[in-house]
Amino acid sequence: MGTVAEKSTDALAELIIINNDRSEGYKTAAEETTDSELKALFNKFSMQSRGFSEELRKLIPFKEETPKRDETKFSGKFFRAWMDVKAALTGKSKKAILSSCETGEDVALKTYNDILDNPEDISQDLISLLKRQKSELQQSHDQIKVMRDMA
Repeated sequence: MGTVAEKSTDALAELIIINNDRSEGYKTAAEETTDSELKALFNKFSMQSRGFSEELRKLIPFKEETPKRDETKFSGKFFRAWMDVKAALTGKSKKAILSSCETGEDVALKTYNDILDNPEDISQDLISLLKRQKSELQQSHDQIKVMRDMA
């Protein structure tokens, strides 16, 4: 069983990668859409996750354990590729793009929930940071969902 620092570092690394995936996913979505409202929103969410990733990166005690700024998971790469394909196949409809983005939001929120549901070995400062980031992610998710339902 790992130490508290190891468990926190593992959680941080996982969240950094998830935020990198999210940032790249929104960057891709912004590039795929011609809708100026969506482009601005997706760029905002991409920057949001980039900021989250940087906040988390600063908390890893051993810099060699920090995921690279552009490191993603295979599942994230798969999700981005799927989003590209779906957008192309559906003629880049607003509803289809937003539905794909909502799927990505669900994955990010689940990762935060999984870590926050088992906080025993995570510092209170980190828990507070994760709760704040999760709250912002939930707001982004809800905004995407409302826009999707209106599309």
